[in-house]
Amino acid sequence: MPDRNAAALEFLLTRRSRPAKTLVAPAPTRDQLQEILTAAARTPDHGMLVPWRFIVIEKGAMARLADLTEATGQRLGKSPEDITKGRSQFDLGQLAVVVVEVQRETEKFPPVEMTYSAGAVCLSLLNAALAAGWGANWLSGWASHDADFRKEAFGLGANERIAGIVHIATEGPRPPERPRPDLAAITSYISE
Repeated sequence: MPDRNAAALEFLLTRRSRPAKTLVAPAPTRDQLQEILTAAARTPDHGMLVPWRFIVIEKGAMARLADLTEATGQRLGKSPEDITKGRSQFDLGQLAVVVVEVQRETEKFPPVEMTYSAGAVCLSLLNAALAAGWGANWLSGWASHDADFRKEAFGLGANERIAGIVHIATEGPRPPERPRPDLAAITSYISE
């Protein structure tokens, strides 16, 4: 039998994101965030291309991003409800880490492998923040898919897009457990 890490397995079996709107101050300091980012960077990465990078949004930048989200929503013809919801992650945000997918030039690995790695970084970042005792939530939102927003908000290049925005702060009210997938309905086995 392999060595079992019971604590890690129990964490993974019971982990639960915390809705971003329930996260409150304080947020991790830069020093506290380093451990979380270090853990997130230990993600599968075929070819060691590092097809992602981090942009940390501190509290002082949240109002600018909320306003930019509203302006983007107006430009895109979004409803007032969509605009309010879109900007709320920044209006309420304490600290967030933008995981930027970076498509690298390579003939050896298909672009989708880099996308998968960036998604894995998002989950690793979320789990590292939760394991460190913080509340955390992985969001994106319609604005993050708009090239003009990405460029103005974060200076992203044409080969970059937002894989996720992971909000990290102190856990507020605990959400109730939510239904999980029926494993029997989504699992099949191949024996031969």
